Amino acid sequence: MKNDIHLSPIGTIYSPFSDPKEMPIQPASAIGITGKVVVEAEFQEGLKDLEGFSHVILLYYFHLSSGYNLLPKPFLDDEPRGLFATRAPRRPNPLGFSILRLEKINGPTLHVSNVDIIDGTPLLDIKPYVPAFDSHAEATIGWLSGKLDRLNDFRSDDRFSVSPPLIEDS
Repeated sequence: MKNDIHLSPIGTIYSPFSDPKEMPIQPASAIGITGKVVVEAEFQEGLKDLEGFSHVILLYYFHLSSGYNLLPKPFLDDEPRGLFATRAPRRPNPLGFSILRLEKINGPTLHVSNVDIIDGTPLLDIKPYVPAFDSHAEATIGWLSGKLDRLNDFRSDDRFSVSPPLIEDS
């Protein structure tokens, strides 16, 4: 049984990246890159008390993605991996998240840094980052083990594209 889910953006994420190519692939490779998040007026009251947090989790819609590949080749590997063991943007439900540094809040605008998100991305939700909830020292990272030192060597490419077919071998 399939249930319909309806989500509506609560705002928009703005960044210096108008084209997915050359965009950082994770916030850890976007240190110092700034952007802003503008929350729709009807949701602005929900920003109360957020200014005390140093980081926020942004949940967003990969609006430039189309289709998906169950065995994508990730940026940090040459071997196809299971989609759900990657953060590839082309997914059955094209949802993304980034943990960004919250610099300040001015009215409906959050000024953020370490932005790895394309300009104009629809924002679905904001959550405060809480290290005691969200960081796990004992966590393991599977196939990514030993590969993170190459993170800054990679930038986004056409994996966000709307033109590839539903399933492909990329």
